[in-house]
Amino acid sequence: MNADDEPERAQDDEEPRPLLDLSPEETAAAVAELGGRAFHARSIRRHVFERGVLDYDGMTDLPAGLREALAERHPVLTGTEAARNRSKDGAVKLLTRFTRADGAPLGSAETVHIPSTKSGRAATLCVSTQVGCPVGCPFCASGLGGLERNLSKAEILEQFVRGLAIGKIARTVVMGMGEPLFNLPALIPALDVVRAEMGLGARSITVSTVGFPARLEKLARTRPRFQLAISLHTPFDAQRAELVPLMAETPVEEVLLAGDHWFRATGREITYEYVLLGGHNDTEDHARALVDRLRGRRCTVNLIPYNPVPGDRFHRPRRGGPEQFREALEAGGLVATVRWSKGLDADAACGQLRRRVATV
Repeated sequence: MNADDEPERAQDDEEPRPLLDLSPEETAAAVAELGGRAFHARSIRRHVFERGVLDYDGMTDLPAGLREALAERHPVLTGTEAARNRSKDGAVKLLTRFTRADGAPLGSAETVHIPSTKSGRAATLCVSTQVGCPVGCPFCASGLGGLERNLSKAEILEQFVRGLAIGKIARTVVMGMGEPLFNLPALIPALDVVRAEMGLGARSITVSTVGFPARLEKLARTRPRFQLAISLHTPFDAQRAELVPLMAETPVEEVLLAGDHWFRATGREITYEYVLLGGHNDTEDHARALVDRLRGRRCTVNLIPYNPVPGDRFHRPRRGGPEQFREALEAGGLVATVRWSKGLDADAACGQLRRRVATV
């Protein structure tokens, strides 16, 4: 069974339905059923999606009785903050533990609030779509324990409102734990809310995938309202089978052709992500082969120096290596950038998110 073929996690008839699972119309109906007014429903959603208010106690413009009834019937959140790590550079990583109403564990997910490098600018929020990850990249902590389950729409949105509670968000990247294309039935409705009620435009939302051609071609026909990043990591088929095991049977060229189709269908250029693993995929031969693969294609290459994961066999590129690799790509006519991840000292950098038991 594919991850996106998983049945939705069953909602127990006695289990409260969280506010984040309700549409604006359903929120209005729920509020009316409890004796509230239409403007109360609108106020509730503004509190949550515009201000990052995480519980009804903070919504003091609502009648006390309504707040109490809503907390029992439609709690804002279903998870609890299990840990918060703050990096010296300002990045904040949240570990949210999800449970059923009866306390049964449903696993954990990590979210990172990444401050802008420019003073006064709002942050980027990195969110997860699954508990664990099925892809199994050996240099990424997220897949070390495999895949446990998909997150629900409400659980994805909970990451957004928890992030908003930390500080304003200008951009989001769906490149935390999990493979987003395996959880589109929950992700797409969540992103609809992010656009409509949190004010992030389609160009401020990036979804990152390892690039399943058939899924991408089907998705491109739906006029998706987000930017696309494809994690490539090498121009060579045999090495990609090692670095991206779930794509072992898919040639690199098929992934690139799916990217070409995406651009023709949507008019939006692809960003190809490339984690630089010192001595593995950052050689001159790799740069030349990557230029050959991408020459003439409308795209940007985002080079990400490897961030250490305890226990694996990889290491960071040598000093100056990322810039030299970028220069080699640019000399071949490509557009390339180097992105040094924030949050390294808090295990919050790209590739370091993982499912684990943590203490506050």
